Amino acid sequence: MNILQVNSSARVDGSHSTRLASALVERLMAAQPGARLTVRDLARNPHPVLDEAALGALFTPAEQRTPEQAARVALDDALIAEIQAADVVVLGVPMYNFGVSAQLKNWIDAIARAKVTFQYTENGPEGLLKNKTVYVVLTRGGIYRNQPSDSQVPYLKTTLGFLGMTDVRFIYAEGLAMGPEAERKGLAAAQAEIEAALA
Repeated sequence: MNILQVNSSARVDGSHSTRLASALVERLMAAQPGARLTVRDLARNPHPVLDEAALGALFTPAEQRTPEQAARVALDDALIAEIQAADVVVLGVPMYNFGVSAQLKNWIDAIARAKVTFQYTENGPEGLLKNKTVYVVLTRGGIYRNQPSDSQVPYLKTTLGFLGMTDVRFIYAEGLAMGPEAERKGLAAAQAEIEAALA
């Protein structure tokens, strides 16, 4: 089993989403002693944004790219190779301003590549990152689960599903900014969900 853990918090240290994602990965590896783990920490190694220069590099045929363009595309290629090789993906996802972090959006923009991780067919789009289990560990300051204000879950379900990852399981740690007791309960609830998900 190949496990890919993606930490998308802007915090290098002290991130609840990273800590809970790591706890889930520990349980996975305990159940699969031979599992191989790759950690992509987007705070320690931020991925560049999809800007005009990156688009120019991606839409230039490989043999015509400048060294700078080739280097930029290679950064995305590395992330694509990681997700292609993964059997299980664990995403640590904090909520920032009702959405995902810029770090996670940059990662998604990097791995979503036409004719590589998805393609359009006469029957519509087809995701090419199939047969993967995705665990999404969500950390929020307030309470958003099953509420109209939760834009993260619909976005991630749609985006990951578009890429072929349809087995997506969400774990919630909420109320983390609502006082010490709410934070304790929110983290304990997430830990219980992790235990139940991997029982």
